[in-house]
Amino acid sequence: MAVTEQQAATTTTPVEKAAHKQTKVGEVISTKMSKTIVVEVTRRVAHPVYKRIVTKRKKFYAHDEQETAQVGDVVRIIESRPLSALKRWTLGDIIRKAVQVGVDHPALSGTADTREKTTIKKKKK
Repeated sequence: MAVTEQQAATTTTPVEKAAHKQTKVGEVISTKMSKTIVVEVTRRVAHPVYKRIVTKRKKFYAHDEQETAQVGDVVRIIESRPLSALKRWTLGDIIRKAVQVGVDHPALSGTADTREKTTIKKKKK
């Protein structure tokens, strides 16, 4: 039995299966933990009895190694091995960055005087 080059190549190299991992798209609602983001995924489904469209929401904890995601970003998360008690997802990529609004109102600064101002009434002559 003669083995051709093609058969030899296929028998010596193991065929790896491409692991299909779930992905979800959602909005970042919290980045207060270190290297962890909370992503809220919303989906619209028909109610089983009333057949009305209902919005369902679920929160997922995802690992963000570089801490690049900000609150309001739309991101793609990919399932992974368990990283902690709640984390089973990793940040895939940022689809859309959130609009960051700069607020320069003087009342919001740390040194602003927030006490109530009293006015002195002038007497009429």
